[in-house]
Amino acid sequence: MLNSPVLVLNQNYEPLNVCQVRRAVVLILNGKAEVIHNNSDPVRSATFSMISPSVVRLVQIVRRPRPHAKLTRHRIFSRDDYTCQYCGKQYNELTLDHVIPRYRGGKHKWDNVVSACKNCNQRKAGRTPAEAGMKLLKKPCEPPVGHSYLIYPFHTPPEWQDYLAFNRRFRK
Repeated sequence: MLNSPVLVLNQNYEPLNVCQVRRAVVLILNGKAEVIHNNSDPVRSATFSMISPSVVRLVQIVRRPRPHAKLTRHRIFSRDDYTCQYCGKQYNELTLDHVIPRYRGGKHKWDNVVSACKNCNQRKAGRTPAEAGMKLLKKPCEPPVGHSYLIYPFHTPPEWQDYLAFNRRFRK
């Protein structure tokens, strides 16, 4: 029961972390957090008793750098909606294309890598899109992270959904 998950929110209700009930109770007793939602399970000790928390909010804001999405093939294909960024057709088998080729100084970064079908990738070869007479459908950029950086591999409790959905709306 003390190992149950608790969603930790920053003072502005932004999801920060997932911790265990034991850690959340310590934060509450030290005055560093307040309970937003409870579970139905009691937490008892020799000197006190309380209902275990499910969502807690920190009393003071925690400043931290914004997380960045990791650059992977799957995330690039997902960002580009599994569509070739040159011809606009959706394919099951896509390749990665560097807009400015790497041998010409192009970096392997979000703003230089796009999804391309095999035909378009071969047609473009080691040239820039302008040199190949091709045009990108949209400019590549890093996708927003949202709450996906919160690593919680199980079904999220229903009382968490409001805070995770709120965070998704205002992050875009």
